[in-house]
Amino acid sequence: MRTYLNFFFISFFVLLASGCNNGSPEEKSAAVQQSVPAEEKKPVVMKSILFFGNSLTAGYGLQPSEAFPALIQKKIDSLNLPYKVINAGLSGETSAGGKSRIDWLLKQPVDVLVLELGANDGLRGIPPPSTKDNLQAIIDKVKAKYPEVKIVLAGMEIPPSMGGSYAAQFRVVFRQLAEKNNLAFIPFLLEGVAGERSLNQGDGVHPTAKGQEILAKNTWEVLKDVL
Repeated sequence: MRTYLNFFFISFFVLLASGCNNGSPEEKSAAVQQSVPAEEKKPVVMKSILFFGNSLTAGYGLQPSEAFPALIQKKIDSLNLPYKVINAGLSGETSAGGKSRIDWLLKQPVDVLVLELGANDGLRGIPPPSTKDNLQAIIDKVKAKYPEVKIVLAGMEIPPSMGGSYAAQFRVVFRQLAEKNNLAFIPFLLEGVAGERSLNQGDGVHPTAKGQEILAKNTWEVLKDVL
């Protein structure tokens, strides 16, 4: 009898100790979760936005940080979006000059292109069909190099003083290109700035810092949906 009781108590304590070591289902689950290594965070891949234009993009007469592409970068950063702005604005650039220059710029990856050219063509009285052909060539080159690129086209207008018929032909070029190529379209980049003396520098053509803020707003209204 004594031997039997000793065996019973020994077995009982062995089972009890075994149960304590196993732990509850919750404890087991926690232990398993802790043993699984945390997934390493993948580095954020930055995409590029190429602003390709003339003095309006370059921010003529202003600090680089005051040009509307730089203001767009600030907006992007505030929203933690993975995009880096590249300002490729060149004062005096025409659509023909842009067609020649774009090849060099395409050596770097381009995810989004904001195309702002044509204003100098209008001021020089270049025939609208020529401007249209040059801009189409730029669009074709960018798409050929980067088929997945997204393009935003900035529309431009010129004063009626250049001739009513010419101004009308010039204006429609940009909308036709946007429709033909299915591009995001800014109807008139200088909306709210053109003709406003307080928003333009002494030459009456180039926006002040305040004017550039409006250009950034006009651009962002369209660009935000692209991003």
